[in-house]
Amino acid sequence: MDVSGSRGSRGIVEGKEYSDEEIEKFLHPLVVEWFKGKYRSFTPPQKHAIVEALNRNNILISSPTGSGKTLAAFLASISMLIDLAEKNRLEDKVYTLYVSPLKALNNDIRKNLEEPLKEIYEIAESKGLKLQKIRIGVRTGDTDPSERQRQVRKPPHILITTPETLSIILVSPKFSKHLSNLDFLIVDEIHAIAENKRGTHLSLSIERLQEIQEGRMVRIGLSATIHPLEEVAKFLVGFENGKVRDCIIADVSFLKPIDIKVISPVKDFFRESSEQISEKLYNTLADLVKSSKTTLIFTNTRSATERVVYNLKKKLGSDFPIKAHHSSLSKNVRLEVEDELKNGELRCVVSSTSLELGIDIGYIDLVVLLGSPKSINRALQRIGRSGHKLHEVSVGRVVVVDHDDLVECTVLTYEALNRRLDRIKIPEKPLDVLCQHVVGMAIERKWGIDEALKVIRRSYPYRNLTKDEFLEVLRYLAGYSDFEKNRVYGKIWLDEKEGTFGKRGKLVRPIYYLNTGTIPDEVAVKVITKDGKRVGKVEEEFAERLIKGDIFVLAGRTFRFLKSRGMNLIVEEVEGEKPTVPSWFSEQLPLSYDLALRIQRFRREVEELLGSELLEFEDAVWYLRKKYMLERDSAEAIVRYFYEQKVFSYIPTDRRFLIENFQDEGNECYVFHSLIGRRANSAISRVLAYRAGLKKNCSVKIAVNDNGFMLKLPRRKVLSFDEILELMNVENFEEDLIKALDRTEILRRRFRHVAVRSLMVLRNYLGREKSVWRQQLSADSLLRLIKKKFGRNFPVLKETYREIMEDSMDLGNAIDFLTKLEKKEIKLTRIPFPSPFALNIFVLGEEDIVLMEDRKKVIQSLYEKITQVIELNG
Repeated sequence: MDVSGSRGSRGIVEGKEYSDEEIEKFLHPLVVEWFKGKYRSFTPPQKHAIVEALNRNNILISSPTGSGKTLAAFLASISMLIDLAEKNRLEDKVYTLYVSPLKALNNDIRKNLEEPLKEIYEIAESKGLKLQKIRIGVRTGDTDPSERQRQVRKPPHILITTPETLSIILVSPKFSKHLSNLDFLIVDEIHAIAENKRGTHLSLSIERLQEIQEGRMVRIGLSATIHPLEEVAKFLVGFENGKVRDCIIADVSFLKPIDIKVISPVKDFFRESSEQISEKLYNTLADLVKSSKTTLIFTNTRSATERVVYNLKKKLGSDFPIKAHHSSLSKNVRLEVEDELKNGELRCVVSSTSLELGIDIGYIDLVVLLGSPKSINRALQRIGRSGHKLHEVSVGRVVVVDHDDLVECTVLTYEALNRRLDRIKIPEKPLDVLCQHVVGMAIERKWGIDEALKVIRRSYPYRNLTKDEFLEVLRYLAGYSDFEKNRVYGKIWLDEKEGTFGKRGKLVRPIYYLNTGTIPDEVAVKVITKDGKRVGKVEEEFAERLIKGDIFVLAGRTFRFLKSRGMNLIVEEVEGEKPTVPSWFSEQLPLSYDLALRIQRFRREVEELLGSELLEFEDAVWYLRKKYMLERDSAEAIVRYFYEQKVFSYIPTDRRFLIENFQDEGNECYVFHSLIGRRANSAISRVLAYRAGLKKNCSVKIAVNDNGFMLKLPRRKVLSFDEILELMNVENFEEDLIKALDRTEILRRRFRHVAVRSLMVLRNYLGREKSVWRQQLSADSLLRLIKKKFGRNFPVLKETYREIMEDSMDLGNAIDFLTKLEKKEIKLTRIPFPSPFALNIFVLGEEDIVLMEDRKKVIQSLYEKITQVIELNG
């Protein structure tokens, strides 16, 4: 049941700021007294949110870390509960539900609520007022059974939980009754989950929660810097009768001053050896750590995190305590690091992505980003961790690691300072998450098909779900006899004639409890030679990138990928072959499409500077220093890099698409300078390689990065300009991508993830864990069966393709790029060897950026050849 808001039907509107006096009129006098004794004034998020929440309006608050947004969300609730406690009218039910994707955040929140309540109670006592006790409870997968039982008997008035636990308590017959009359639902860190399936899962849970409400549940969303906020607001509040529900947006994300600069550790990355770059890089980082009280360094990979800690410890010694924090460390180690950081015991912490979100880590005065964070939003979120209070400046330094990184970070910092953000992308109707929720709904009660579809379509990601798609999901969940020999049984009964469904059997409830959630089990994949010798292990994310015939390096040796069996990769050792897939590839963050387009425009801007008759080299350097606030060395390096590219080949820009052809050891190499981010490039390169392979009847190797991709064809397999245009035809693109994905590792492994989420392959059957190896074997045989008997539109396989093409790759922007090619100049040029801009794509397989000896040597020898050609051209 849903009740419309007090503002009438207004949809998504911008909020307004209220004065301290106006806010105080709405709050309970004890809360006002406590607040005035503790703070000077309300912060901007509080000025926007408190009155609106008490007026029963949904609100999305976007503001930086340390701006008091959590208190902004809770103050309305605290005031209401104090009012009820004073009147002795607190009931045994949950009034406020707080959901956070971070378990670690939940204990922080509890502490941060208990302290103000304790102080408010002390004020009440001093006035001779007796208040009922307000209970706060945390419920996650780690909550022990006795505490859970206690919560059923005496529910907390404020319940703190995670998205996964919420979906479980919704089907708990005793506890869900306590959730049927909520006043407030607070969703924290909404920016961190809106773009993935955890967010989709939560969105459906919220609509199921809405369905059991007896009154009006006010939704409050808390977000860091994100764009577009209208989209996130729709995600938070969902739809009612096909129209978006009302929501007020409080956008106060740009009030905090920021200071971001790009630092290059060397003058010219081409001319320095890897040892020199490495030495200067760690000297730069060490100087930054010495210059501040507490430094937080973000790397983009876990392996880089460990290397940075190791090298900085060597440089700085025991006077500068330094520790690592990343997701591969145990929970206890991470908590220890967080506490030491909070207590000021550490001078520096190095993290991959694990400290991006709002865990309270105390005072940080400098954030260093080692290498591009690949997205403007991520840069602002990371840098926002410094200068934790609202009036303090967030200080960030971006230390670059090569020429392309320097160009990318120059544009990124400029865009960040001008607050131009990347657009987020919310997954569209993932069918595997839907399968879980349909089973959860069936456990609750018997449903009419149309009635259930109505509830599901209220969730923003499912607003466009068709009845046919829903029926396909219901039919799969009701079971097919073909699957029973694979031990996949129906979870629901379905009566299409009557138009109803419900749960089948008593085992469905424990199966749902033990298998709900969206995060797949990831394990290391063993690498074994074809004669059975073990070589080592690689991460599953790396394994799923492999295509038959790919060459990669492991333990210093080079292997060719032949096939896979279960969780094993079967390989053969090869000597003298160049790797096609870098070993660190799986961990790298992909460049956002919006930022990629801005870098394309920057390339044109620099080309125009170089092409002007009136401007000298020095003028171009001065222009870049002034506009992009660069150090002289960095500006010079960019101008030189572009000048050398221009003389040797052409500069690819937003108006010119450049394809370069050269030979390498007899093979024909084609570098496509499609600067659109790795995800979109991955889609285009697979389709082009598939089409080229058919056209030339040969196997085609691929190397992909954010700035473009390379196709490598065997000797004498030359592509003409017209043939290349034909390969890039946007017609049947999606169809060919699906064909190119057939029999790939990414299809096998993503199918397992989707099958597990769809409850087709169970991770846990009545308390018995199923190993990932067994899950993969089950998934492999089911994939063969579905392809043979049901085809591509079977919900579990359909979702696997959607996830790969839309979430893992970037099908939409790949097609967008190809469609716009007709308006661009397309240039095919034949060159003797890779151009400066192509070097990083050409040496992709060589090795990691901070362990870059092999790569570096190849780049240096090629660069020497390039400079000779440039000198000859004069």
